[in-house]
Amino acid sequence: MLVAIGTKNPAKIHAVQDCLIREKLFFISVKVESGVSAQPFSDEETVLGASNRAKAALEVTNATLAFGLEGGVQETKDGLMLCNWGVLMHVDGGKWIAGGARLPLPEMVVKKLYEGFELADIMASLTGKMDVRKKEGAMGIYTAGWVSRKELFAHIVRLLYGQYSASKANSHH
Repeated sequence: MLVAIGTKNPAKIHAVQDCLIREKLFFISVKVESGVSAQPFSDEETVLGASNRAKAALEVTNATLAFGLEGGVQETKDGLMLCNWGVLMHVDGGKWIAGGARLPLPEMVVKKLYEGFELADIMASLTGKMDVRKKEGAMGIYTAGWVSRKELFAHIVRLLYGQYSASKANSHH
């Protein structure tokens, strides 16, 4: 079965491929737009970005399944939190949604986000590392490498594929 991944970001691609290595699947990654702002500012906008990526990946490939993965931030009473969401879509219309771990962002980062900067650019400025979003991500930086962006998305991929697998198993009863 062909599975599309709606991104060219290595952290997201490897999250999908590494999680599903035991399955009999073939993968294709495609550059698609999220259709949301460059810095999603709510769970809703982040989920919409993931959903748009999955839908677009299905539309431009002949895949049976497509993953859309998106990172963003969400305001909470405890501060601005890093959030990550994923959507898995089946060509026949099935759709599964899952979210990942959250982490409060430091005040200096929050201030820059509200000034209109993207998290990736803020992280590059703070760390001197380019393309943090394609590597450890803000999650990796703020957990001292204990949890990488790839691991964060891998958990979401497992939740998505697990729901898909359960739906297949339940349809046979």
